[in-house]
Amino acid sequence: MKRRILGINVGNRDEVAEKVQKVLTTFGCSIRTRLGLHETDDDHSEPGGLILLELIGDENEWNKLEKELSAIEHCETKRMDFSGK
Repeated sequence: MKRRILGINVGNRDEVAEKVQKVLTTFGCSIRTRLGLHETDDDHSEPGGLILLELIGDENEWNKLEKELSAIEHCETKRMDFSGK
């Protein structure tokens, strides 16, 4: 079974968080695991963040998800594909 990890670098969470969340909700059935990372301390949090997704299901849906996320300004995606051997 082929597996994919998709990384999303969100450059300005305040501007794009709602758009990113909408896309992730649309493709929720393709997401097995979601991990969000961002720098924060007691006084503030950084404007950017990183989201890691473990994808399941149809590879065509994975590609649609990646395309929609990449179309959002301040979002960059990178993927890791595993053959499942």
